[in-house]
Amino acid sequence: MLRRDLATVRELATRAAGGVAAADVRAELNDLQSHSLLFQLRANCLGYCQIVHSHHGHEDALLFPAVRRTAPHLSATVDRLEADHRVVSALLDRVEELADGLDDQPNRQDLVLALTRLSTDLLEHLAFEEESIGPVLNSWERWP
Repeated sequence: MLRRDLATVRELATRAAGGVAAADVRAELNDLQSHSLLFQLRANCLGYCQIVHSHHGHEDALLFPAVRRTAPHLSATVDRLEADHRVVSALLDRVEELADGLDDQPNRQDLVLALTRLSTDLLEHLAFEEESIGPVLNSWERWP
């Protein structure tokens, strides 16, 4: 599948360089992307990982300092949430690494394991976060 897709992309690039309309090339690329399961898996994995990385980065930089200021009794809880973020970040990095290597069959199996571990850890983190700091966040009329 990867060889076929690469050959298609190379052919499209050659045709584009030869003057084929950009709209035609774009339509063929869109078709290739929407039909290649490996491309979709890779794109979705990488996109999801970036969203979670960004979300946790914003929490670390903005939300958690505000929680520490307004609810100092939750300092140990915030410490745990920040530690969870580091664990989840490493798992996201592993998923991204494996998603980049889907042409290798063993990587596919490792990706399943990495996604399972990410799912378990991230869902536990989210449940703890909502339970532990949710009431404080809900008490804010606006962002402190």
